[in-house]
Amino acid sequence: MLIGNLGKDPEVRNFDNGGKLVRFPMATTENYTDREGNRKENTEWHTVVVRSPRLGEVCERYLKKGDKVFIEGKIRSRQWTDDHNQTRYNIEIAADSMTMLGPNPMRSREEASETPRNAYRNVDEDQQYNADDSPQQEEDDDFPF
Repeated sequence: MLIGNLGKDPEVRNFDNGGKLVRFPMATTENYTDREGNRKENTEWHTVVVRSPRLGEVCERYLKKGDKVFIEGKIRSRQWTDDHNQTRYNIEIAADSMTMLGPNPMRSREEASETPRNAYRNVDEDQQYNADDSPQQEEDDDFPF
């Protein structure tokens, strides 16, 4: 589980078979006070990889640089040999779920209104509800107060 901010917009790779891979850097910051009473800040960078088509679509559509997100997933490490015959290592976070935690202060109000919280709301529900259909309280009730 990680809570942090996107370092840049998600990069998307689409495959011929319809698959999708979304990748983005995420910064997590730890604030603490050392023994001398000085405030310290330690920032770690993580590469988040989304392989789920549906979650990838949400990340591609709604996430932007600076957004604060909560990621649940697994740590995956890979090892390979590069062109110079050196062994390389890569550690990624394979995201299973993502929750947007708040508006990005760098975005305008119009962009912020396009977040999933509003985008997934069913407009038909709003049209079906009419304030005139709400139950009216009768004045001749039997309540003693």
